[in-house]
Amino acid sequence: MRFRHRAAAGFATLLLPLAGLVGLAAGPAQAASTATATYAKTQDWGTGFEGKWTVQNTGSTTISSWTVEWDFPSGTSVTSAWDADVTNSGTHWTAKNKSYNGTLAPGASVSFGFNGSGSGSPSNCKLNGGSCDGGTTVPGDNPPSAPGTPTASSITDTSVKLGWSAATDDKGVKNYDVLRDGKTVATVTATSYTDTGLTAGTDYSYTVQARDTADQTGPASGAVAVHTTGGTTTPPTTGDKVKLGYFTEWGIYGRNYNVKNLVTSGSAAKITHINYAFGNVTGGKCAIGDSYADYDKAFTADQSVNGVADTWDQPLRGNFNQLRELKAKYPHLKVLWSFGGWTWSGGFADAAKDPAGFAQSCYDLVHDPRWADVFDGIDIDWEYPNACGLSCDTSGAAAFKNVMAALRAKFGSSALVTAAVTADGSSGGKIEAADYAGAASYVNWYNVMTYDFFGAWDAQGPTAPHSPLTSYSGIPKAGFTTADAIAKYKAIGVPAKKLLVGIGFYGRGWTGVTQDAPGGTATGPAAGTYEQGIEDYKVLKTSCPATGTIAGTAYAHCGSNWWSYDTPATIGTKMAWAKNQGLGGAFFWEFSGDTSNGELVSALSNGLS
Repeated sequence: MRFRHRAAAGFATLLLPLAGLVGLAAGPAQAASTATATYAKTQDWGTGFEGKWTVQNTGSTTISSWTVEWDFPSGTSVTSAWDADVTNSGTHWTAKNKSYNGTLAPGASVSFGFNGSGSGSPSNCKLNGGSCDGGTTVPGDNPPSAPGTPTASSITDTSVKLGWSAATDDKGVKNYDVLRDGKTVATVTATSYTDTGLTAGTDYSYTVQARDTADQTGPASGAVAVHTTGGTTTPPTTGDKVKLGYFTEWGIYGRNYNVKNLVTSGSAAKITHINYAFGNVTGGKCAIGDSYADYDKAFTADQSVNGVADTWDQPLRGNFNQLRELKAKYPHLKVLWSFGGWTWSGGFADAAKDPAGFAQSCYDLVHDPRWADVFDGIDIDWEYPNACGLSCDTSGAAAFKNVMAALRAKFGSSALVTAAVTADGSSGGKIEAADYAGAASYVNWYNVMTYDFFGAWDAQGPTAPHSPLTSYSGIPKAGFTTADAIAKYKAIGVPAKKLLVGIGFYGRGWTGVTQDAPGGTATGPAAGTYEQGIEDYKVLKTSCPATGTIAGTAYAHCGSNWWSYDTPATIGTKMAWAKNQGLGGAFFWEFSGDTSNGELVSALSNGLS
């Protein structure tokens, strides 16, 4: 997807409240709930990172000084620091306040930062000898282990019984916090709990964490998903076709497009799947793309799907939690985590060297217990195997098949494993560069990127529709059409039901154009809100309304600008064509380009129903 550029998100802060895990004896334990210390990784450049600690006085009296202690795993260390004096003894690190920032009035907070090497995270945090989460601790007393992942039984319209295996602790477990969708709903002494007052026909996610006799909390258990019975809401009629949209992690910034917009636009009820874009591919492994957007950003009540504001101490925030809330509201929805994209496809070269290791890293990340219930599978967006995109790949024709085979073997038959693939149907083009036919047996479907065929990267033109359904007289390059791409995949043996046709919710345009029909000359890309030569449909429909149609796609000539884009009418035509071809459905890039009432999603959904 040619225009998948990364929006600058600023410092992506991962806020991790750490339980007071005491590894070494210190001074006297502090009173409960007097102060907290939280850690944030504000930047990560692979071999190193920038970290930040924030100390907050949560008590009612002034704190005159503070000391934060933590452990790093071997290989991770502090290389420089500011606003604190940081020292270490082996892997144990200590930070003391400077003369100018030790005093904290009630409610006040202070931060200090450091640069580090390695990739580890802090553990065994202490603040002034006590727990960093504000609880009490005793020097030498370790926190409890994670309880076993809960099991669910006796599920009714409004209740569920949960049970779990006990946690362990060197001094004894006192009780357990039961968390529903990341928020504590009960504290119990037994290893079971029945949650009541639920809504019929709704999805919930439960975890459990233990507390010891000093009231230290341990790590949360794995999550169990629960769907209550009954319910009066009938799932939407979607037929047997896939209706998939991409949600971009960076859309929450400048575009101000949140997961909640899928609800207010009506789009969530009309689709079947969401691809969350993107996870990174680096060092031969799947990695987080933007930690702040993914699982740390706190959404306000008016931004949240469930209308409840995120709190600082809930285990999961960010887009992942919002997607969890969306799935609870629309149980039919499936969510896949998409890795790669135009910018991060260079990382697949290393992945292809060790497909099994790559698959393991992806599985571990997608199934992280903090968000395992959010995702139903993985999507690979490699642009392009054994061919050129932002960079050129030379992994060989078999690399793509090997990677997809490894992912299927690791994720198993029940998970969704998909891939976004080239639509270059030209002779000797990208479809011929990799073994897409051989890889097809391992995927649920291919998202064929049938857009961005032509655009103002050819600054002087000729003007041409960026997403032509069929060929036409004067097309700049033979084989650059939806029909050619689909025909080529079918010809090499990819089943039609495993092919999804792609729709761009945006237009591509030139300026300096005098000719109304396609094929005109230009002087460069037309101005766009976020990038030259590209603009959202929601803007173009009024700023430069369509003046004609060519090869199943609309075009518009307004002033000296010339744009091509899909409209509800042309999407209807493409969906009818897809059904006639026996395709598995359609997908689009991406939600935020649509109108506030989701008129393009409606056209796609109606056209496939």
